[in-house]
Amino acid sequence: MTSEEKSNEWDSLWQEYSKSLENWKTMFEQIQNATNEMQSKFNDVWEKATKESSVDTMKQFSENWQKALGENWQKAINDAGMKSFKEFGESWQKSLNETNTVAFKQFMENWQNSLNSSGMEQMKAYGELMKKFAETWTTMWPKSK
Repeated sequence: MTSEEKSNEWDSLWQEYSKSLENWKTMFEQIQNATNEMQSKFNDVWEKATKESSVDTMKQFSENWQKALGENWQKAINDAGMKSFKEFGESWQKSLNETNTVAFKQFMENWQNSLNSSGMEQMKAYGELMKKFAETWTTMWPKSK
């Protein structure tokens, strides 16, 4: 392979990486925007509910929501994030100490697996939290037809 061919191969690979990075940034921004919008609407609903509902009603709603979520929902959210950071740090340190291709490849695989599992698990847990909020709300205040 000539020097020019190697250069073109690197350029092509870098362009593919850059395009993938831009796609990821776009998707990440969309997820952030959707999350911020949902959280803002949740805050609006919660504020209105606390102003217009009795203390007993809000207490009952909170208890029903917590029951719908189950006992371990908060621990699941927290554990997913902490495990991810711990595994990332350990894997990164190992790849630095064992400066070879196998160690770095293992780091990349572990990092990918960690991102796929823990990040998605946190998003799923947050989605479940908001879903249970909506279900609890519609159970206590069904839509009138």
